Amino acid sequence: MGNREIYPNPPLALTVVELRHTGTPSLTDAQQAALKTLLADTFPLLRPARQVNVTMTNAGVTQDQRVHPRFMARDNAASITFRNDAIVVETTRYERRSALRELLRQAVSARQKVAPADGIERLGIRYVNEVRVPDVESPSSWAKWITAPLTSIAGLRTAQDSSAQSWQGMAVFGTQSSGIVLRHGNFDGYAVDPGGDLRRPTPPPGPFYLVDLDCYWTPEGETPPLDWDLIESHFDEAGLAAYELFEQLITDDYRREVLRRDR
Repeated sequence: MGNREIYPNPPLALTVVELRHTGTPSLTDAQQAALKTLLADTFPLLRPARQVNVTMTNAGVTQDQRVHPRFMARDNAASITFRNDAIVVETTRYERRSALRELLRQAVSARQKVAPADGIERLGIRYVNEVRVPDVESPSSWAKWITAPLTSIAGLRTAQDSSAQSWQGMAVFGTQSSGIVLRHGNFDGYAVDPGGDLRRPTPPPGPFYLVDLDCYWTPEGETPPLDWDLIESHFDEAGLAAYELFEQLITDDYRREVLRRDR
């Protein structure tokens, strides 16, 4: 697959893998205990995750709250959640694709040993990048760090000679079955809450450029079985596609002055 540069100072704040599968009954206490035993070496802490679903109806807004078993690492920087319809792996300390793939493999293996799901419905990998750089004096400063396709709007002017102070955008690459959804824009503060359940290195609050890459693969035609060999190949394809797109969105100045700088 070729060598990919691993930067010592990456902008990744959160990485999420969501493997949706066919629906299953809620896990029993005994099944949750069995999962905890299988995952104990890497994810020894059981900390349930709450999911709130909001539905709009003619009668108004209704909320449905569900609690799912979630297992966390001792450093509170990675977790695995088992929903009735998905396996979710999250980490705020992404190191490399192979390490994330191994966490997903462990999660799939444990699920299929304890309470197997019948088939794959969707695989998604989301990379939330908070690009932070020195000396952002105005929105137009981002042109030094982020490439023109995303920042060229900063060069527009109104009749009053006002320039854009903030912008957000979304682009979809690929097809319904596979591709990447890119969300981007200039913001202030944090995209990933430092006070959330997952601990993260917390830089000082301030301006950042969001590069949010959501890669996906959806099976076409028949629903394939939840088989690791099939998952692994699509996981690697999605991860490499995200890397290649990210490399097109940043400048050499950003690589040289920020990404390659030691923490």
